[in-house]
Amino acid sequence: MKLKLGLPMVMLFASIGYAHNVLANDHEIKKSLEQRVYFIEPKDGAVVGNEVKVLMGVQGMEIKPAGNVVENTGHHHLLIDASQQLNVGEAVPTGSDKHLHFGKGQTETLIKLAPGTHTLTLQFANGAHVSYGEKMRSTISVTAK
Repeated sequence: MKLKLGLPMVMLFASIGYAHNVLANDHEIKKSLEQRVYFIEPKDGAVVGNEVKVLMGVQGMEIKPAGNVVENTGHHHLLIDASQQLNVGEAVPTGSDKHLHFGKGQTETLIKLAPGTHTLTLQFANGAHVSYGEKMRSTISVTAK
């Protein structure tokens, strides 16, 4: 009798373990596909010189030059000391030294900052420079010496 119940029990526990591993791996895959934008460099709270190298990262979206609007693609915008945060569907302003556009798909730049504390906001937007809003925005503070 023990032998008859033993094999089904082993199979049941093995199935549970397998299902747990599949679900855990599925969660990790979804987690890795989370859409976000982030600063690689500088880090939040960094003390920097007046010339600052900015490295921009994105996850779960593909960087494409401005022009065509394609789902899950776009390019970076850097807002320097900008008080306005862009909502979904708002165009990133042009013609200002506070709103830098990287419409060629650039992921790094060199900016100059006056001495003091500055807010840098990375905003990802589609091919028409239309913001993806808060979910694709990251803000840090740096102090320039």
